[in-house]
Amino acid sequence: MAKEVAILGAGMHQWGKWGKNFVEYGIKACNDALADAGVEWKDIQVIAGAETVRNGYPGYVAGATFAEALGWSGSRVSTSYAACASGAQALNNARAMILADMADVILVVGADTTPKGFLAPSAGERWHDPDWLRFRLMGCTNPTYFALYARRRMDVYGATEEDFAAVKVKNARHGLANPYARYHKEFSMEQVLESPMVADPLRLFEICATSDGAAAVVISSLEYARKRKIDPIKIAAVSTVTPIYPQTTIEMPNFSTDSAAVVPEPVRGFKDSIAHEAYREAGLGPEDMSLAEVYDLSSALELDWYENIGLCGRGEAEKLLRSGDTTIGGRIPVNTSGGLACFGEAVPAQALAQVCELVWQLRGQAGSRQVEGAKAGITANQGLFGHGSSVICTK
Repeated sequence: MAKEVAILGAGMHQWGKWGKNFVEYGIKACNDALADAGVEWKDIQVIAGAETVRNGYPGYVAGATFAEALGWSGSRVSTSYAACASGAQALNNARAMILADMADVILVVGADTTPKGFLAPSAGERWHDPDWLRFRLMGCTNPTYFALYARRRMDVYGATEEDFAAVKVKNARHGLANPYARYHKEFSMEQVLESPMVADPLRLFEICATSDGAAAVVISSLEYARKRKIDPIKIAAVSTVTPIYPQTTIEMPNFSTDSAAVVPEPVRGFKDSIAHEAYREAGLGPEDMSLAEVYDLSSALELDWYENIGLCGRGEAEKLLRSGDTTIGGRIPVNTSGGLACFGEAVPAQALAQVCELVWQLRGQAGSRQVEGAKAGITANQGLFGHGSSVICTK
């Protein structure tokens, strides 16, 4: 059975700190996606929402919340939560319904309103919750983990602070041309390296902010798209994999690893397996990709993703960056949107925002950040507690 589904429309609300209800952001993204698709709300058969835990019960039942806000229509609803991979999980569930002939056209949306400062656990005492424990017992905020990953990269592969700064400079330049990005400012290497140290070796400008924002897509069966005489962008694969035991590389929010003393390590580590499964499903490889959108919680993490999604060999990410290959105009541009460096985190929306960027690039609608001749693109994202996500889109 063919696994491709069509993307008919994409929409976003600009990211920033707007101080409004997350529903307002999501409705704007939904309406833009519907208009882009040329589909009326009344024709949507399912609305699939990505959950936001910080916005009370309406956030927990995001699918129904947006169905009500758009106007009750009798449509089915679905709500998904996978931490930072929630948008991809919602997209995957919607795709499954189309492939199972349960629906022809579905609206997928994620939106968030975030507090200032670092993301923190919900209130209360939860002694069996690793996310609560890493804050309360170790004081490990997200940037602490980002710094540990960065330090590991420096120790194992010889990455430098200049490499991390160069990723920020590149993404900031890309984001200048993205109207939906929160930050539109070009940075020099000196400005990045002179910004305050937050968690050694990472500086303020190398760590993503928390943001308000929203993204939405309208997807359909290929038959539905053909009936409307649309030549759509296609979703060729969605990966939502989990790790294989033993996991010997620490991942947030854990603060210990599994032992490989008795059980051997898996052939492929968790982050490597995320894109590998997407490539397998799509029947494509990294050599077929025209661009990539990866999860740059810190600029150092972007370097890890180059290797995890197969753009280069282990320990070769710095060389790839320095060559200019990951810049627009290079062999495989990465984070043409500006990435989280320019957007910040709006957790349920960010995996969908990556897909929106692929859609606009593959359509040739990305303006001055356009990747010439783009034919296929991949996203990579990761949520707490083993939620891998990767989406491959093709023309």
